[in-house]
Amino acid sequence: MIIFGLLGASFIGWFVSSLAGGGSPLILIPVMSLFLEASVIPPILTIGMLFGNGQRVALYWQEIDLELTYWYLPGAILGAILGVFLFTKLQLEWLSLLLGLFLIISIFTYKLAEQSTLLKIKAWYFLPAGFVYAFLSGLIGSTGPLLNPLYLNYGLEKEKMIGTKSTHVLVVHLIKIIAYAGFGVLSSPIIGYGLLIGVGAFPGNWLGQKVLARIEERRFRQIAIAFILISGVMLVWNQRKVLTFIY
Repeated sequence: MIIFGLLGASFIGWFVSSLAGGGSPLILIPVMSLFLEASVIPPILTIGMLFGNGQRVALYWQEIDLELTYWYLPGAILGAILGVFLFTKLQLEWLSLLLGLFLIISIFTYKLAEQSTLLKIKAWYFLPAGFVYAFLSGLIGSTGPLLNPLYLNYGLEKEKMIGTKSTHVLVVHLIKIIAYAGFGVLSSPIIGYGLLIGVGAFPGNWLGQKVLARIEERRFRQIAIAFILISGVMLVWNQRKVLTFIY
């Protein structure tokens, strides 16, 4: 049952995220939570994301924005190592809550940035942004479409956004796997479940590429923005018990 559940969720997650500019973990994590303990989900997800994004890099390699990648990598590598290190020491559920609130707020800041030349995203912004993304990804397992507003505001569309973002995420997850192994987190079951997610990603990415080619850029942007909002609401809802405790 768990095999078919993970394969199916991975296929759907990667297909949908191809049309929304990312966010497959937000579909995968709820399904994984039905079968697995929360403590093993981040490393399993990381292995699956490595394979899924690796395939995307191969599919969209001609669309990768190299300038953004050069700015992104240094901060992301450092952030991933620090995030995984803290993951081995503590678990902070309220970070997911803050991330969800950030995604919801980012919709409004993105709209504001669209209308103002003063708020336009520049390439060097991805140096600190990469650090924050990778740090949070290592710490809580997934950050959803955290940087999508930056990619969109920078001007990346459709295949270019998918290819560039997948390259960035691929590096983050590669560093995270090395760090997980170094800190003794990985085990045979974790690796096996991660490979299942990776296998399910292949047909999802392939089908997503075919459908994405038929979608207008304006429609892609609308889907991506809607998915950011949905992702934020889902993260806040999943951590509603934290809100209840605070209240």
